[in-house]
Amino acid sequence: MRLNRSNACWLALAIITAGYVVFWLLLLGATATYSTPDSWLRVLKSPEIRQATWLSLLSCTAAAGFAVLLAVPVGYLMSRRTFRGKSWLDAALDIPIILPPLVVGLCLLIFFQTWMGKQIESVWAFTYTVSGVVLAQFVVAASFAIRTMRGTFDHLSPRPEEVALTLGCTRFQALWHVALPAARRGMVAAFCIAWARSLGEFGPILVFAGATRMKTEVLPTTVWLELSVGNLEAAVAVSLLMVAMAVLVLVVVRSTGEKL
Repeated sequence: MRLNRSNACWLALAIITAGYVVFWLLLLGATATYSTPDSWLRVLKSPEIRQATWLSLLSCTAAAGFAVLLAVPVGYLMSRRTFRGKSWLDAALDIPIILPPLVVGLCLLIFFQTWMGKQIESVWAFTYTVSGVVLAQFVVAASFAIRTMRGTFDHLSPRPEEVALTLGCTRFQALWHVALPAARRGMVAAFCIAWARSLGEFGPILVFAGATRMKTEVLPTTVWLELSVGNLEAAVAVSLLMVAMAVLVLVVVRSTGEKL
Protein backbone atom coordinates (compact mmCIF):
# COMPACT_ATOMS: atom_id res chain seq x y z
CA MET A 1 0.00 0.00 0.00
CA ARG A 2 2.82 2.39 0.89
CA LEU A 3 4.55 1.64 -2.43
CA ASN A 4 1.33 2.31 -4.34
CA ARG A 5 0.87 5.65 -2.58
CA SER A 6 4.44 6.57 -3.44
CA ASN A 7 3.88 5.69 -7.09
CA ALA A 8 0.67 7.72 -7.12
CA CYS A 9 2.55 10.71 -5.71
CA TRP A 10 5.24 10.50 -8.40
CA LEU A 11 2.57 10.07 -11.07
CA ALA A 12 0.75 13.20 -9.89
CA LEU A 13 4.00 15.20 -9.90
CA ALA A 14 4.82 13.92 -13.39
CA ILE A 15 1.39 14.96 -14.66
CA ILE A 16 1.79 18.46 -13.22
CA THR A 17 5.25 18.81 -14.79
CA ALA A 18 4.09 17.45 -18.14
CA GLY A 19 1.10 19.79 -18.11
CA TYR A 20 3.32 22.82 -17.62
CA VAL A 21 5.71 21.75 -20.38
CA VAL A 22 2.85 21.01 -22.77
CA PHE A 23 1.36 24.43 -22.00
CA TRP A 24 4.58 26.14 -23.10
CA LEU A 25 4.90 23.93 -26.17
CA LEU A 26 1.36 24.87 -27.18
CA LEU A 27 2.18 28.56 -26.77
CA LEU A 28 5.32 28.29 -28.89
CA GLY A 29 3.60 26.06 -31.42
CA ALA A 30 0.73 28.50 -31.86
CA THR A 31 3.21 31.33 -32.35
CA ALA A 32 5.31 29.34 -34.84
CA THR A 33 2.29 28.41 -36.96
CA TYR A 34 0.83 31.91 -37.00
CA SER A 35 2.60 32.81 -40.25
CA THR A 36 4.75 31.19 -42.94
CA PRO A 37 8.56 30.88 -43.09
CA ASP A 38 8.59 33.01 -46.24
CA SER A 39 6.88 35.82 -44.37
CA TRP A 40 9.37 35.50 -41.50
CA LEU A 41 12.33 35.74 -43.85
CA ARG A 42 10.85 38.75 -45.61
CA VAL A 43 10.36 40.50 -42.29
CA LEU A 44 13.80 39.60 -40.93
CA LYS A 45 15.46 40.96 -44.06
CA SER A 46 14.14 44.48 -43.46
CA PRO A 47 16.93 47.00 -42.68
CA GLU A 48 15.39 48.06 -39.36
CA ILE A 49 15.15 44.53 -37.97
CA ARG A 50 18.59 43.56 -39.26
CA GLN A 51 20.02 46.61 -37.51
CA ALA A 52 18.16 45.72 -34.31
CA THR A 53 19.47 42.15 -34.53
CA TRP A 54 23.09 43.20 -34.91
CA LEU A 55 22.77 45.75 -32.11
CA SER A 56 21.23 43.10 -29.86
CA LEU A 57 24.08 40.68 -30.57
CA LEU A 58 26.73 43.31 -29.91
CA SER A 59 25.11 44.88 -26.83
CA CYS A 60 24.28 41.53 -25.23
CA THR A 61 27.84 40.31 -25.75
CA ALA A 62 29.30 43.50 -24.26
CA ALA A 63 26.89 43.48 -21.31
CA ALA A 64 27.55 39.79 -20.61
CA GLY A 65 31.31 40.32 -20.80
CA PHE A 66 31.19 43.18 -18.31
CA ALA A 67 28.86 41.15 -16.11
CA VAL A 68 31.33 38.25 -15.91
CA LEU A 69 34.21 40.62 -15.17
CA LEU A 70 32.23 41.88 -12.19
CA ALA A 71 30.78 38.49 -11.22
CA VAL A 72 34.12 36.69 -10.81
CA PRO A 73 35.56 38.85 -7.98
CA VAL A 74 32.19 39.44 -6.30
CA GLY A 75 31.20 35.78 -6.51
CA TYR A 76 34.59 34.70 -5.17
CA LEU A 77 34.34 37.13 -2.25
CA MET A 78 30.82 36.00 -1.34
CA SER A 79 31.80 32.35 -1.57
CA ARG A 80 35.14 32.34 0.24
CA ARG A 81 34.89 35.12 2.81
CA THR A 82 32.74 35.48 5.94
CA PHE A 83 32.33 38.99 7.30
CA ARG A 84 29.89 41.17 9.21
CA GLY A 85 27.01 42.37 7.09
CA LYS A 86 27.44 39.63 4.49
CA SER A 87 23.74 38.75 4.52
CA TRP A 88 22.86 42.40 3.85
CA LEU A 89 25.34 42.59 1.00
CA ASP A 90 23.94 39.33 -0.39
CA ALA A 91 20.46 40.86 -0.35
CA ALA A 92 21.72 44.07 -1.97
CA LEU A 93 23.22 42.09 -4.85
CA ASP A 94 19.75 40.73 -5.63
CA ILE A 95 18.10 44.17 -5.86
CA PRO A 96 18.19 44.28 -9.70
CA ILE A 97 16.52 40.86 -9.79
CA ILE A 98 13.57 41.77 -7.58
CA LEU A 99 13.02 45.33 -8.83
CA PRO A 100 10.41 45.78 -11.58
CA PRO A 101 12.30 46.32 -14.88
CA LEU A 102 10.73 49.72 -15.51
CA VAL A 103 11.91 50.87 -12.09
CA VAL A 104 15.49 49.88 -12.97
CA GLY A 105 15.29 52.03 -16.08
CA LEU A 106 13.77 54.91 -14.14
CA CYS A 107 16.53 54.72 -11.51
CA LEU A 108 19.17 54.90 -14.26
CA LEU A 109 17.42 57.82 -15.92
CA ILE A 110 17.14 59.79 -12.67
CA PHE A 111 20.71 59.04 -11.62
CA PHE A 112 22.09 60.53 -14.83
CA GLN A 113 20.14 63.72 -14.08
CA THR A 114 22.06 64.20 -10.82
CA TRP A 115 25.31 66.14 -10.52
CA MET A 116 27.41 62.97 -10.51
CA GLY A 117 25.49 61.53 -13.43
CA LYS A 118 25.93 64.70 -15.47
CA GLN A 119 29.67 64.61 -14.81
CA ILE A 120 29.78 61.06 -16.16
CA GLU A 121 27.67 62.08 -19.16
CA SER A 122 30.11 64.88 -19.93
CA VAL A 123 32.80 62.24 -20.45
CA TRP A 124 30.72 59.41 -21.92
CA ALA A 125 27.07 59.74 -22.93
CA PHE A 126 24.70 56.99 -21.78
CA THR A 127 21.15 58.39 -21.84
CA TYR A 128 19.37 57.46 -25.08
CA THR A 129 22.53 55.99 -26.63
CA VAL A 130 23.87 52.54 -27.49
CA SER A 131 26.06 52.74 -24.39
CA GLY A 132 22.86 53.21 -22.42
CA VAL A 133 21.48 50.01 -23.94
CA VAL A 134 24.56 48.10 -22.77
CA LEU A 135 24.41 49.68 -19.31
CA ALA A 136 20.71 48.85 -18.88
CA GLN A 137 21.37 45.24 -19.88
CA PHE A 138 24.45 45.00 -17.66
CA VAL A 139 22.73 46.31 -14.53
CA VAL A 140 20.26 43.42 -14.52
CA ALA A 141 22.41 40.70 -16.09
CA ALA A 142 25.25 41.22 -13.59
CA SER A 143 23.11 39.95 -10.71
CA PHE A 144 22.43 36.68 -12.52
CA ALA A 145 26.11 36.29 -13.40
CA ILE A 146 27.10 36.90 -9.76
CA ARG A 147 24.65 34.23 -8.57
CA THR A 148 26.10 31.78 -11.08
CA MET A 149 29.73 32.48 -10.18
CA ARG A 150 29.06 32.29 -6.46
CA GLY A 151 27.39 28.91 -6.96
CA THR A 152 30.37 27.80 -9.02
CA PHE A 153 32.90 28.75 -6.33
CA ASP A 154 30.68 27.23 -3.64
CA HIS A 155 30.91 23.89 -5.43
CA LEU A 156 34.70 24.11 -5.78
CA SER A 157 36.75 22.89 -2.85
CA PRO A 158 38.91 25.66 -1.32
CA ARG A 159 41.59 23.07 -0.49
CA PRO A 160 43.71 23.59 -3.67
CA GLU A 161 43.74 27.34 -3.02
CA GLU A 162 44.80 26.80 0.59
CA VAL A 163 47.65 24.58 -0.58
CA ALA A 164 48.74 27.29 -3.02
CA LEU A 165 48.73 29.82 -0.18
CA THR A 166 50.97 27.58 1.95
CA LEU A 167 53.39 27.34 -0.99
CA GLY A 168 53.83 31.12 -1.05
CA CYS A 169 51.11 32.30 -3.42
CA THR A 170 49.15 35.42 -2.61
CA ARG A 171 45.37 35.26 -2.49
CA PHE A 172 45.21 36.92 -5.92
CA GLN A 173 47.66 34.38 -7.36
CA ALA A 174 45.62 31.53 -5.87
CA LEU A 175 42.51 32.99 -7.49
CA TRP A 176 44.19 33.51 -10.85
CA HIS A 177 46.17 30.28 -11.14
CA VAL A 178 43.98 27.84 -9.19
CA ALA A 179 40.38 28.97 -8.76
CA LEU A 180 39.75 30.53 -12.17
CA PRO A 181 40.95 27.57 -14.27
CA ALA A 182 38.74 25.30 -12.17
CA ALA A 183 35.79 27.68 -12.58
CA ARG A 184 36.03 28.11 -16.36
CA ARG A 185 32.85 26.10 -17.05
CA GLY A 186 30.98 28.24 -14.54
CA MET A 187 32.31 31.37 -16.24
CA VAL A 188 30.97 30.15 -19.57
CA ALA A 189 27.61 29.46 -17.94
CA ALA A 190 27.61 32.89 -16.25
CA PHE A 191 28.37 34.57 -19.59
CA CYS A 192 25.58 32.66 -21.37
CA ILE A 193 23.03 33.35 -18.63
CA ALA A 194 23.93 37.04 -18.58
CA TRP A 195 23.74 37.12 -22.39
CA ALA A 196 20.32 35.50 -22.45
CA ARG A 197 19.04 37.84 -19.72
CA SER A 198 20.37 40.83 -21.66
CA LEU A 199 18.64 39.62 -24.82
CA GLY A 200 15.25 39.65 -23.10
CA GLU A 201 15.69 42.99 -21.36
CA PHE A 202 13.01 45.49 -22.33
CA GLY A 203 11.82 47.82 -19.55
CA PRO A 204 15.15 49.42 -18.54
CA ILE A 205 16.17 49.85 -22.18
CA LEU A 206 12.87 51.47 -23.15
CA VAL A 207 12.98 53.97 -20.27
CA PHE A 208 16.70 54.74 -20.22
CA ALA A 209 17.90 54.26 -23.79
CA GLY A 210 14.68 54.63 -25.75
CA ALA A 211 13.55 52.71 -28.82
CA THR A 212 14.79 54.87 -31.67
CA ARG A 213 14.85 52.96 -34.93
CA MET A 214 18.27 52.42 -36.50
CA LYS A 215 19.88 53.80 -33.32
CA THR A 216 18.94 52.22 -29.96
CA GLU A 217 16.38 49.68 -31.16
CA VAL A 218 17.07 46.09 -30.03
CA LEU A 219 14.97 42.97 -30.57
CA PRO A 220 12.69 43.29 -27.51
CA THR A 221 11.88 46.89 -28.37
CA THR A 222 11.35 45.82 -32.00
CA VAL A 223 8.58 43.49 -30.84
CA TRP A 224 7.01 46.36 -28.90
CA LEU A 225 7.30 48.79 -31.82
CA GLU A 226 5.77 46.33 -34.28
CA LEU A 227 2.91 45.52 -31.92
CA SER A 228 2.26 49.23 -31.34
CA VAL A 229 1.56 49.71 -35.07
CA GLY A 230 -0.43 46.49 -35.38
CA ASN A 231 2.22 44.59 -37.36
CA LEU A 232 1.68 41.26 -35.61
CA GLU A 233 3.45 39.25 -38.31
CA ALA A 234 6.73 41.13 -37.81
CA ALA A 235 6.40 40.87 -34.01
CA VAL A 236 5.95 37.10 -34.33
CA ALA A 237 8.98 36.75 -36.63
CA VAL A 238 11.23 38.68 -34.24
CA SER A 239 9.85 36.77 -31.26
CA LEU A 240 10.66 33.44 -32.91
CA LEU A 241 14.17 34.70 -33.66
CA MET A 242 14.62 35.50 -29.97
CA VAL A 243 13.26 32.07 -29.01
CA ALA A 244 15.83 30.43 -31.30
CA MET A 245 18.63 32.47 -29.73
CA ALA A 246 17.44 31.61 -26.22
CA VAL A 247 17.31 27.89 -27.03
CA LEU A 248 20.84 28.04 -28.44
CA VAL A 249 22.11 29.71 -25.27
CA LEU A 250 20.27 27.13 -23.15
CA VAL A 251 21.99 24.32 -25.04
CA VAL A 252 25.40 25.93 -24.44
CA VAL A 253 24.68 26.36 -20.72
CA ARG A 254 23.54 22.76 -20.36
CA SER A 255 26.63 21.54 -22.19
CA THR A 256 28.81 23.17 -19.52
CA GLY A 257 27.11 21.09 -16.85
CA GLU A 258 25.76 24.17 -15.07
CA LYS A 259 22.13 24.59 -14.08
CA LEU A 260 20.09 27.76 -14.47
